Amino acid sequence: MTTSETSRFVRLRVELVVEVVDSDAVTKAALRRVAEDTDMPEGERAYTESAVTEDTAEALAYLVDPAELVGRMPGVELAQASWSSEQIDYDPDSPDWILDDEDEVDGDER
Repeated sequence: MTTSETSRFVRLRVELVVEVVDSDAVTKAALRRVAEDTDMPEGERAYTESAVTEDTAEALAYLVDPAELVGRMPGVELAQASWSSEQIDYDPDSPDWILDDEDEVDGDER
């Protein structure tokens, strides 16, 4: 296939597991970002403040910005993004958390 026959669009899938070691700091950072968002309607602001205060996973999701992740990459423009977060039970020794073949590069973890 030539370059002109291939799509310019690439789906980039990233899955992260993070450990929240200071939920208050995450919540405060999310509330600061909500306060700084001058484009957010007041009704949405109250709902968002409540959501990030009640659920650390929501606060973390609010702080993640895919546009920031790719915005500084030359030659790339974000076409669409969606993301979510959830609290999970994580056991790094569990076989459920072993990387798949697709998750390894030449035998090394990415």
